[in-house]
Formats: sequence, structure tokens, C-alpha cells
Amino acid sequence: MKTLSSPPRGLRRPSPQRGFTLIELMVGMVIGLLATVVIAQVLVVSEGRRRTTVSGSEAQVNGALALYAVQRDVQMAGYGLTAAVAGIGCAIKAQHNGVDYNLTLAPVIITDGASGAPDRVQVMSSVKQSYSVPSRVVTDHPRTAANFFVNTTVGTADGDLMIAVPKTIDANNWCSMFSVSGTSGTSQVLHVDGPSGPWNQPGGQTVFPAAGYPAGSYLVNLGQFATREIAVSATQALEVTTFNTTGAATATDELFPDIVNLQAFYGKDTNGDGVVDTYDNATPTTAAGWQQLRSVRIAVVARSEQREKDGDFTATQPLWDVGTATSVTGAVACHGGASNCVTLKVDHLPEWQRYRYKVYDSVVPLRNLLWRS
Repeated sequence: MKTLSSPPRGLRRPSPQRGFTLIELMVGMVIGLLATVVIAQVLVVSEGRRRTTVSGSEAQVNGALALYAVQRDVQMAGYGLTAAVAGIGCAIKAQHNGVDYNLTLAPVIITDGASGAPDRVQVMSSVKQSYSVPSRVVTDHPRTAANFFVNTTVGTADGDLMIAVPKTIDANNWCSMFSVSGTSGTSQVLHVDGPSGPWNQPGGQTVFPAAGYPAGSYLVNLGQFATREIAVSATQALEVTTFNTTGAATATDELFPDIVNLQAFYGKDTNGDGVVDTYDNATPTTAAGWQQLRSVRIAVVARSEQREKDGDFTATQPLWDVGTATSVTGAVACHGGASNCVTLKVDHLPEWQRYRYKVYDSVVPLRNLLWRS
């Protein structure tokens, strides 16, 4: 009988294979969960920073485009209206299909928002495609007359809008708007009611002064014109409301989001040397005051879309640095007295300190007023 011998030295029977124990599985799961938490935390922080960067870039784009839109409209302000400077600032009365309108013959009007609230900027300009020149009234024009006798009808066409400017502007003599319904030769401008005269009234112009327009008054040909009011909407966007005289229609559009403030000042040359010496938001009340205007100074404040979750990011309201060369209403010393700044109000917004802000500003010359174009 053979006995089983032990395996040769150096050789061992293989051990039976075993799986993970429950403790090992639990340790592995804990390590995996910890790694997942760390990775998720890194991703959350990274995504937050990415959104902050992206929203900051979007705010910069919105602010730059908003400033450009305002600047473009102000550059066109007064086109076709300012050839006769004596009428600038004149109150205009008009009527379209029985609805009365009261306007002002001014290239730009700033409505102060008061206490730092956003301002409203209204610009007026002609949209006539061809040329025209002011026409001088050569014969007294009674209120109920249907035609003006003028020195020229050059550039005047059926359907054009004209503004009659009195020889003397006062409480009893104002400007009036009417539609051209035709011309007679080179000396008469007609304004009768009908399809070509939607801004005329039957039986004479009731919007004309009681004394009519004496010789020496003049007519400004607008063709058609539009007023555009630029403001900050209730949803914090740059908003433009356009009134077009073609159909007496008003349309409002929101152009750029996250615009939270708009401030504007008139640039005035008060001593007649051709250089702006003060910026303020006081709308002129006389023709002489309107003729002092040289430019408009504008600032818009853009806000980032991303709300910072890690606490307050902005400690103080943004400042508009206006320098020291020219007096600016409301400006105070800043940057250690090295300059002057205007505080741009944003603290009326909910959680305003949780957002980032950027100020964009520009000085826009009123070129049509300067050129009398």
C-alpha cells in the first residue's frame, strides 16, 4: 500500500479564490462617494466661475450696444428741424384724426429721473429722404386759410409734414404742424383736409393761433418725422418708444437686457465761446437757452446676469468719473480728490450687492444743431 507523499518542496496547492468582504465593499463605496463629492464640488465651483465670466462678458456687450444705440439716436437728433434756430424749443400743437398732440420743436429733451432714478431721453428728427429748405411766409395767413403764400416751395411734396413757426413766439403764438396737400406754382403751400392731409382739420386749422401766421413767419419741412424716447424699462432693459407721424402710431421695443440705469446731461455753452462749460439736466425754456446746447453727455449702467451666491460682491454703487475740466451737476470729489464723480443709483434693485456692474459713457455732439442741418 502506497502512502501519499507531500508535494515536492517549492510547490504548493493553489488557495481557493475568495471575493470581497462586505467591509471591503463598504470602504470602496465610501472612497468612491468621497471622490464623487470632491469632483462635483470642483465642477460646481468651476461652473459658477464660468457663468460669472460669461455673464460679465454679456453685460459688457449689452452695455456697449446700449450706449451705441443711445449715441446713434442722439447723433441724429434735430435733423431737418434746426435750420431755423429761432424756432427751437417752440411748443407744437397738432391734431390727427381728432386726437390732439402737444410736442416741442427740440432736438433732444432729457427728463430727469429725480433722486438718481433713470432718466428718459427723447430725440426728434426728420426722416425726409430728399432735401428741403425753410419757406418764408410772405403774406399774412389767417387761421382759417387753406394755403400759405411763401417765397419758395423747393423740396415740398404732397404728404409732407410742415411746422409753421410764428414770427414772434409767445403764449399766444405757437408752432403748428400740418400736412401738405399740394402746391400751387412756386408760391403757395396748400393744407386742406383729406387723404393727403391727415394732420389737417376740415374748415381750417384749429391748431393754429387765433391770429394766424403773419408775414415773416416761416415753414419747416419735415417730410415725416419720428420721436424716439429712450429709457430703462421696468424689467431692467434699454427700452425705446417710437412715435411715427406717418400713422400717428407708437411702438415700444426692449433692445438690450440688464441695463439698470441711464443718466444724461445737456452740454451747454453759456458764455458763447463755442466750448461746453457746464453739464446739467435743466431743460431750456427759451430759444436762447436751446441755442446754448452743444452736446449730450450719457452714461449707462449694465449689470451682470449672474447673481453671486457666495455673498455680496459689490460694496458701493458704481461711480461715473466726469473729470474736473467741466462743471457737472451732482458731481463730487472722488479718487482721493483727483477727479469728480457722479454716483449712479442701483441700490433700488433687490439684492443689488450680489451683482457686478459696468459703466459706459460718452459725450455726443449735437451736430445737426451745430451745423443747422
